[in-house]
Amino acid sequence: MEHTYSSVFLESLGHALMIAVFVFAMMVLVDYLNVLSRGKMNKAIGGGHLRQYSLTSFLGSIPGCLGSFTNVSFYAHGLITFGAITAGMLATSGDEAFVMLALFPKEALLLFGILFVVGIAGGGVTDTIIKRFKIKTNAYCCEEDVLHKEEKILLFDKKALYHLSAQRLLILVLLFVSGILLAMGKIGHEKGWNWITVTFMTIIVLTFLIFVSVPEHYLKEHIWKHIVKKHLLKVFLWSLFAILIVHFGLELLNLEAFIKGNMLWILLLSAFLGLIPESGPHLIFVMMFSQGLIPFSVLLTSSIVQDGHGMLPMLSYSVRDSLLVKIFNLAIGLIVGGIVYAIGF
Repeated sequence: MEHTYSSVFLESLGHALMIAVFVFAMMVLVDYLNVLSRGKMNKAIGGGHLRQYSLTSFLGSIPGCLGSFTNVSFYAHGLITFGAITAGMLATSGDEAFVMLALFPKEALLLFGILFVVGIAGGGVTDTIIKRFKIKTNAYCCEEDVLHKEEKILLFDKKALYHLSAQRLLILVLLFVSGILLAMGKIGHEKGWNWITVTFMTIIVLTFLIFVSVPEHYLKEHIWKHIVKKHLLKVFLWSLFAILIVHFGLELLNLEAFIKGNMLWILLLSAFLGLIPESGPHLIFVMMFSQGLIPFSVLLTSSIVQDGHGMLPMLSYSVRDSLLVKIFNLAIGLIVGGIVYAIGF
């Protein structure tokens, strides 16, 4: 039995490592592209309400927190309506989006598309209710944007590897070892080479090339301080915790029977846990869906209500508006998730 438990732990450890590396690599790629295209999103923000809902929902549906952070910056500067910031939060699924892409990419892409549509529709409904009942909202001016205005990113910095820092070396080794383990079939949700494995390997290679070439300032300010120190270990530990909870819950606690016998309560729980402005606890529902324990409706409900770290900067701008956003998210999540659940999905 001890051997079995150790084997399960090692397998779960490898699975959690795969998820953490994938999340890390995707967050780096999104951040890198976001910095390279800086300035263009600001020009695209103008226009009518539908355009705002579409843009903020699109930014929100991008995996990670950068899109939601950008939306909060727009809102804080008075560039978008309350409905538009709500739309962005409805479409946001936080760091869990990367994990879903790693575990079930087809269903994840479908989910992101649904969240995008829900965001647009929910934004319109929210603004209508706000206007009809004359609910007051506030937008504060922030002094600091998501990106450093003076910062420039070089596609290739010849000096990048001349003075190899400990941070760059550590990340390069992590990516290299992960690529080797993936090629050997030691990590990965599915063993053997398929389109998922090829995509994962391609992302690792692209991320490796980024770290070979980016300037030291970008590596330390954007990657090390924000992604590595704030996200990487947390994603790894929460993933490992969720995997072990689901596995041993199935084996020791008869978790499957309890969940299937109380599915409506699980749906409600996923919605109310979504109120927590933090990535991590929601991974349990991602893992349960990947194991076939919960239907798509529960995952959808959780994804609509929760917004990862996206709400954290919003809380610093206006606690009242943040609470209003979460109230609308909860109501819309329960309505949409409940309908999908009633249909049988």
